[in-house]
Amino acid sequence: MKANWKKILFITLDIIIASYLAVVFVMPRDKKKDNKTVCKTVNIDIADKATNGFLDAEILQRRLVKSGLYPKGKTLGEIDTRTIEESLRKTPFVQTAECHKTQGGNVYIKVTQRMPVIRIMAENGDDYYVDDNDRIMPKSHYTSDLIIATGNISRSFATEYMSLLGRIIMNNKLWSDLIEQINVNNEQGIEIVPRLGDHIVYLGKLPKAKSRKKTEEEINSFMQRKMDRLMKFYKFGLSQVGWNKYSYIDIQFDNQIICKKKDNTAHAHRHPVTPSPTPDNNSQPAAASPANNNPQPNDNGNAQANANSKAKANGGNAQANASKPKPNGGKAKP
Repeated sequence: MKANWKKILFITLDIIIASYLAVVFVMPRDKKKDNKTVCKTVNIDIADKATNGFLDAEILQRRLVKSGLYPKGKTLGEIDTRTIEESLRKTPFVQTAECHKTQGGNVYIKVTQRMPVIRIMAENGDDYYVDDNDRIMPKSHYTSDLIIATGNISRSFATEYMSLLGRIIMNNKLWSDLIEQINVNNEQGIEIVPRLGDHIVYLGKLPKAKSRKKTEEEINSFMQRKMDRLMKFYKFGLSQVGWNKYSYIDIQFDNQIICKKKDNTAHAHRHPVTPSPTPDNNSQPAAASPANNNPQPNDNGNAQANANSKAKANGGNAQANASKPKPNGGKAKP
């Protein structure tokens, strides 16, 4: 009986060892065989391609062909997926890149795009995009429906403030539909060009804070206040006197709105890039109605005294220069 158990044990051990040796010798041969499989298809998947429009599969394919990394026609053993990923990440509009190959000879590439939030066309000649990670992106011949920011914009101001402003506006459908263009004057005050009417709206200077998070919160609060006032003025003011009566609307102060009347020779300017001079005699304050707190146009000039003193102290950043045309009809069409 003992001899039979020993025999069974030896036979079992022999089977285990034989199975192990078979796996050891067969696997490298199969792997070697797979390495000789030729890549037949390359599938390139681009996330958000319907919304961004900066990348397509043809661009990425051309980049890989130019660098000698395009997988099609190569054996799987020749294809270095890590090198392909690193090459694609160097493309200006690529955020992430992943590449893997299958035993059947297919290579799959998945790419996510950088998300631009605003286009900068500064008066110093700079023309670029800023993405949602506050990084500068080069301009592209592909179309992206973004707000254009013009005027006195340095690269540091673009990445520290304009990217935040662009992201805040893009996240609000009403604001993104209303605002066609932003201009930064020489004092870094913010002007917007709405799609409604033929006028410019001056919002004032963007708030600044010590931390990035706090700055974003304050800019968001700033825009909420200004846009709420503007929408009330549109509803209770311009809807009564006419959308084309004023060429410049200044809402930088909380207790009044200053409007510059349009004359017969000038229209509201687009793409202003010069300093804002003091308002002339055509500028009229629009005081808030005490009954319903809704801004009403006041052509009699009965503005509150303290608001007028503020306007004088600030040099009256409320007048436009009508000499500059609006580029590309507003939103970016690279």
